[in-house]
Amino acid sequence: MSSEIEKNDKNELEEYNKRLLDDILAQDDIDRFREEFLAIHEYEQSEYFENTTLENRQKIFEFLSPKEVAEFFDQLEIDEEEYEDLFDTMDAHYASKVLENMSSDNAVDILNELSKPKVASLLTLMHRDEANEIKDLLHYEEDTAGGIMTTEYISLDADTPVKEALMLVKEQAPDAETIYVIFAVNTTGQLVGVLSLRDLIVAENDAYIEDIMNTRVISVDVAEDQEDVAQKMRDYDFIAMPVVDYQSHLLGIITIDDILDVMDEEASEDYSRLAGVSDIDSTNDSVVKTATKRLPWLIVLTFLGMITATILGSFEDTLSQVALLAAFIPIISGMSGNSGTQSLAVSVRNISTGEIDEQSKFKVALREAGSGFLSGIVCAIILFIIIVILYRQPFLALIVGGSLTIAMTVGTLVGSMIPLIMNKLNIDPAVASGPFITTINDIVSMLIYFGLATTFMSYLT
Repeated sequence: MSSEIEKNDKNELEEYNKRLLDDILAQDDIDRFREEFLAIHEYEQSEYFENTTLENRQKIFEFLSPKEVAEFFDQLEIDEEEYEDLFDTMDAHYASKVLENMSSDNAVDILNELSKPKVASLLTLMHRDEANEIKDLLHYEEDTAGGIMTTEYISLDADTPVKEALMLVKEQAPDAETIYVIFAVNTTGQLVGVLSLRDLIVAENDAYIEDIMNTRVISVDVAEDQEDVAQKMRDYDFIAMPVVDYQSHLLGIITIDDILDVMDEEASEDYSRLAGVSDIDSTNDSVVKTATKRLPWLIVLTFLGMITATILGSFEDTLSQVALLAAFIPIISGMSGNSGTQSLAVSVRNISTGEIDEQSKFKVALREAGSGFLSGIVCAIILFIIIVILYRQPFLALIVGGSLTIAMTVGTLVGSMIPLIMNKLNIDPAVASGPFITTINDIVSMLIYFGLATTFMSYLT
C-alpha cells in the first residue's frame, strides 16, 4: 500500500513540475526556469525533456549551457529513431559541446544512432582530445565491453608514492566516472593492480601504490559480450570493471550504472523473444511498424501450424469413427504447450544467470521431464474421473489420460532441452520462444494422442 502511495506522490510531483516548467517557458522567464529546472534531479530533467513539446525543447537549448544539457542527456532514454530528429533541431556547434560534456560511453551510444555524415560533422566540431577519445570508442561493436566502456577513470603508476597519489587522484577526480576504484598500471600501460579509495586514504604516506594494491585483478576483454560482462560484475559485486586488450593494456572501465542498463536491455530482449516478437513494442510505434516486428515469427508459426493441420487430416478416419476424440484436442495440446513453456522459462533463466553448467544439463532435463510426468499423472487422473462421470467411457478416459501424461512429459523435456542445445550452438536460447515451443509440442502431442487412439481403436468402437 505504501509503495502505491509513494508512486502516486511521485506522479503528482512530476505532473506539478511539468505544469510549472511549461508555464515558465511560456512566459520566457529564463532566470526562473534555470532556478526551477536545475533544482530538480537530472533524471527528472530528462523525463521532462522527453515528454515536452518541440518548442519547449528549443527554449531549453536557449536557456541552458551545453554542459547543463549534457548532465541530463546522460540520463536520456528516448527511442533510437528519435535521436536523428532531435539533433536535427539543435545547432551543430551547440550539439558538439553537449556531446563533449557527456560521459564518453553515453556520447558514443547517441552517435551510434545518428547518420554517418552527422557523426562526422559533430566530431569535426569537437575539441580534438574529446573527438579522438570518442572515435576510439566508436570502433567497438555496440554490444561488447568496448562498446559500453568509458575512458574516464582514475589510474596511477604502480611505483607512485601514496602521498603523491592522493594529489593525482584529486586532479583526475572531476573527469572520472567513479573515484572509488583506482587502477594501477605499469610503465607500458598494462593493468597490474587495483585498489579502493579507502585503501589509498588509510595507507602510510611513505608507502607506494604497488605495496597496497591488489594484484589479483578481475578484468574483461574489450571484445567480450556485454551479457557476459554483466554476469561477471554480478558474480563479483563490482562497481567498476576494467576493460583490457589481449596484452592486458587498460583501455577503459565499465561502471555499475551501465551494467544495470545492459541487464534491463537483455531482459527486455529475452522477454520479447520469449513472446515471439523481434523487439518490445514502443507505445509510439505505428500500426505498420508494430505488425512488422511481430510478423516474422507469426509467419513461421503459420507454417508450423500447417504441420499440425496435416497430422489431424491424416487421422481423419480415426476422428470420423470416434468424434468425441476431437473434444480433448485443446486440453492435450494446451497442457503440453503450457508445461513446455514453463520448462523453457526455467531453462532460459538458468542459462542467462549462469546457474547451469555442462555437468548439470542432463540433471536439469531429467528433473524437468520428471516434473512433467508427475504433473501429467495428476492431471490425467482428474481428467479420467471427469470423462468417466460425464461420458461413461473408461477406455477413452485411459487414452486421453495416457496421452496427456506422455505429452506433458515430452513437452517439459523439449522445453528444457531446446534452449540448452541452442546455447551449445552459440545461439541465443531466448530464440526458442514460447510460441515456437508451444507449436512444436502441439505437433508432438497430436501424434501421441491420435497414435494411441488409432492403435486402440477397436476398444473405442
